[in-house]
Amino acid sequence: MQDIIQEIKTQLIANIDEVSLRTSEKYFKEPIDYYGVRMPVVHQIAKKAYKQLKENSKADVWDLCDVLWGSGILEESIVACDWSYALHKQYTADDFIRFEKWIKQDINNWASCDTFCNHTVGAFVMLYPDYLNKLKDFTQSPKRWARRAAAVSLIVPARKGLFLSDIFEIADLLLTDKDDLVQKGYGWMLKVASQQYERQVFDYVMSHKAVMPRTALRYAIEKMPKDLRQMAMTK
Repeated sequence: MQDIIQEIKTQLIANIDEVSLRTSEKYFKEPIDYYGVRMPVVHQIAKKAYKQLKENSKADVWDLCDVLWGSGILEESIVACDWSYALHKQYTADDFIRFEKWIKQDINNWASCDTFCNHTVGAFVMLYPDYLNKLKDFTQSPKRWARRAAAVSLIVPARKGLFLSDIFEIADLLLTDKDDLVQKGYGWMLKVASQQYERQVFDYVMSHKAVMPRTALRYAIEKMPKDLRQMAMTK
């Protein structure tokens, strides 16, 4: 199994893109480790390598994901995200222990946070909605990525029109968060929810706009008609 990890590293190094290498850092507010590989290529490498794991157990794949997350390197974390989502039909409730560890200990940038939470955690909570309470617990974490995870894990469920009351509860819990990446995260969640529940989200924004950071507010109303956006932005 370690040969697979080494093969991934070799493939990533072989596919370093000079433009990505020079420009990747500008997309992140914090220092990150990265190879400089274009994301479509990273996903291709992940998909090809995953084919070698078809005979391995889910526990084996989780262990390999632990190694990839533990490297702290952006592209390796994206491979781990792709592999964990590839197993979504096999999720069991106790998988959340592993997912929570990755969120609280290993995620160190918004790209890894969003890729993992949008897909793996989003799929998980649709299977096991009782774990929405765990997302609400994340809103109290000192770690910005756990707080962002609480919101962005509901992006895909929101597209499906699910969990509106929980979305509003998480928005309440994150409402005055000072971190702009958390504000953008819950604003994004509300924006996606607005595409199914425009009036409810608009009413929510209007009732909270006096204290909602403008960053979150702008994200939340982005897909609404112009007249509603103007009303929401009026101080």
